[in-house]
Amino acid sequence: MSNIIRAGLVQQKWTGDKESMIANAVDAIRRAASQGAQVVCLQELFYGPYFCQIQDADYYSYTEAIPDGPTTALMREVAEQHGVVLIVPMYEQEQPGVYYNTAAVIDADGTYLGKHRKNHIPQVKGFWEKFYFRPGNLGYPVFDTAVGRIGVYICYERHFPEGWRALGLAGAKIVFNPSATSRGLSEYLWRLEQPAAAVANEYYVGTINRVGVEPLGDNDFYGQSYFVDPRGQMIGDAASDTEEEVVVRDLDMDKLAEVRDLWAFYRDRRPDTYESLVKP
Repeated sequence: MSNIIRAGLVQQKWTGDKESMIANAVDAIRRAASQGAQVVCLQELFYGPYFCQIQDADYYSYTEAIPDGPTTALMREVAEQHGVVLIVPMYEQEQPGVYYNTAAVIDADGTYLGKHRKNHIPQVKGFWEKFYFRPGNLGYPVFDTAVGRIGVYICYERHFPEGWRALGLAGAKIVFNPSATSRGLSEYLWRLEQPAAAVANEYYVGTINRVGVEPLGDNDFYGQSYFVDPRGQMIGDAASDTEEEVVVRDLDMDKLAEVRDLWAFYRDRRPDTYESLVKP
């Protein structure tokens, strides 16, 4: 008996305003669901431009409460309507002046399950994120959903192996990596790091990137969203590097047991030798 999860990724261009960006995403979720997708992940900070190309306090206005804000409420309705698990990355306001780069996780019946706050925050040219976000304080949660246990690891975090491993140790079977990353800086790593993480941690990874050049800077977001299996092999082709796309792929969950039985990385870990890794 097959054990297939059909999963989707939504790769968007900036439309020019928050309202049309949300409408675009809702339509993309509908299209993914019409193809049988059971879980769908949106891109990092999905309803806005990638405003971290500049440092401007006006963009604090893009914050919302999670889960009590309007976009979470809307996406709960969308999840229930289509019967899909949703990962919804947004700009979160915890309280006035305290903001996080966050992804809400919503179950297929519309239940809000929780959130991941981005722990690793870059501060380099074109990615001035420390101006906008506090580092996450919720650790590396894994969520029990209608499609099984899933984790979230946001953009820049993919450069840090510790969080990938924490999600695997917590039982994640699929990890979604919503991103906003551009040509010239890390494109050569895009098809290297996530497959390596999938292999090292023996789970599926779905990684999403936006596309296009936005008015706030010269970052050229290169798309190429894709799924990769625990052998490090891409499932189908990556998405376009210039156009919007909804990527829907079948993930054979039985492959997880096959790979874990073959390689047994979790059996052979030596946490008793790793104490120095967590020292400042």
